[in-house]
Amino acid sequence: MSMTMYDHLRAVREELTGPGGQFEITTVDVRGNPTLTYAGAPNSLRDVWLASAAFAERDYIVYHEERLTYADAHRIVASVGAWLAENGVGPGDRVAIAMRNYPEWLLAYWAVTAIGAVVVGVNAWWVGPELVYGLNDSKPKVMIADQERIERALEHKDELPPMQIVGVRYSGPLPDGVIPWETLAEHGGELPAVEIDTDSDAVIFYTSGTTGHPKGAQQTHRGCVNNLMNLAYAATSYATVGMRMGKIPVPAEGEEPPVSASLLTTPLFHVTANNCVAHGATLNGGKLVCMYKWDATEALKLIERERITALTGVPVMSRELVTHPDFDRYDTSSLMSVGGGGAQVQPDLVGKIDEKVATARPGTGYGMTETCGIITSISGDFFVDRPDSAGPAMPNFEIKVVDAEGNAQPTGEVGELWVRGAPVIRGYLNRPDATAETITDGWLHTGDIARLDEDGFIYIVDRAKDMVLRGGENVYCAEVEAAIYEHPAVAEATVFGVPDDRLGEEVGAAVFLKTGEQADADAIRDVCRARISAHKVPRYIWFMNDPLPRNANGKFLKRELKQELSVGDAA
Repeated sequence: MSMTMYDHLRAVREELTGPGGQFEITTVDVRGNPTLTYAGAPNSLRDVWLASAAFAERDYIVYHEERLTYADAHRIVASVGAWLAENGVGPGDRVAIAMRNYPEWLLAYWAVTAIGAVVVGVNAWWVGPELVYGLNDSKPKVMIADQERIERALEHKDELPPMQIVGVRYSGPLPDGVIPWETLAEHGGELPAVEIDTDSDAVIFYTSGTTGHPKGAQQTHRGCVNNLMNLAYAATSYATVGMRMGKIPVPAEGEEPPVSASLLTTPLFHVTANNCVAHGATLNGGKLVCMYKWDATEALKLIERERITALTGVPVMSRELVTHPDFDRYDTSSLMSVGGGGAQVQPDLVGKIDEKVATARPGTGYGMTETCGIITSISGDFFVDRPDSAGPAMPNFEIKVVDAEGNAQPTGEVGELWVRGAPVIRGYLNRPDATAETITDGWLHTGDIARLDEDGFIYIVDRAKDMVLRGGENVYCAEVEAAIYEHPAVAEATVFGVPDDRLGEEVGAAVFLKTGEQADADAIRDVCRARISAHKVPRYIWFMNDPLPRNANGKFLKRELKQELSVGDAA
């Protein structure tokens, strides 16, 4: 009986991850729990950065007309790292990065992680109160930020923790005490020699919390390098299956794979852009092309000009690209993969990508901030065959689907997905309660409802967490509700997701006003904008004539409201 592609995938996995394999898996003790990890993984992100010096002459970062080679980047990273070390930043200290996807984001990132310090990736959409919270929670010694973020922060100057502020791409005079980026970049010197514990923090990314305040997810060096190995494993395993089945040509002996060129479409304060795209490109000597903001026409121009090989963003970006009216006017023949993360790729989009982009195959990964990147990966024929699946879990994860009591469910049964492995975060900064609630004996409760099929492919069917997934951004309903309740006329409010063709979901709110009080949608939105980022502000607001429906426990019946309310009736 001939082998199916799923038989091949199982065989390839065993070969690659078994003893002596290219991606050999071993079990180590991490924080008291048996943990699957790659035997050959680098020790730290510092090691990843130092290894990339071998690509000195290649282009590394492109932004508009600016172009930095790896040699350029290494010189600046060493200079910034030396300045930080001389100014009191050492292993374990934190440095916040708060800016758009400028080249300086990546240069600062590698400088900080290479000296054993910890990057705090500040959400660039945060408004003043959110910035104040995040900076006081993480207490960085230095904040490296662009003009817009500095101006927002300095509006709350008296509420900020003590820290040095470095200004990037500032037009006009710098505020008092703000150090120009050029001081760091032109300082000179070498990266200090440091020993880095693989299980120490490397990055803290904030993920919105169901209790209102965002939580700082502590990603370790082990977690980040294991995610890198997962990306490499996924690419290798799927390519190997393709070659064995005669779908992909076998490279000639000594033939080098093409140098990758990736378009950075999503913010670097997220794992998709930083851990999955930027880390992967850096490890392989690839080129990273930064955009000021997403624009499908600009993306097509850059794909043609820079010979982009991979585009990874939220699914709406892939959709806008392949359905663009001018798509056929641009040369997209360099593309080898088009896909998305941060939200489920709709099954119809999988076919559209496969059909429209002659040279590229569709792909996606399912993952979380709390796993330093991907948990699963699926691409090519597997994705076309099972477009509603997120793919199999990566080899350094144990997985189980559990019921409400935490009992493992049999294959095909639905329950919450739990995962354990090297990429799982150390915990949430300053939040032992949230850590204990989310991680049990090393098992991360994903909050996603899933099922497994007989081949180990995972299907995400719903979310247990009360959140809206808007264009790949987690918007937690409790946070938006808290902002709405700041309006004095509001008696009751509940927030939920409204289906949206472009973004997957938009934010909707049902509001019941106090007797005798008045407010319109603009007033509600104004109150929200002062307290939460613009993307969290409700697009749809329904003013209800009666108190909101509740269940026996007093909880609002969101599902019932979503079914009853029409977008056409929203304010």
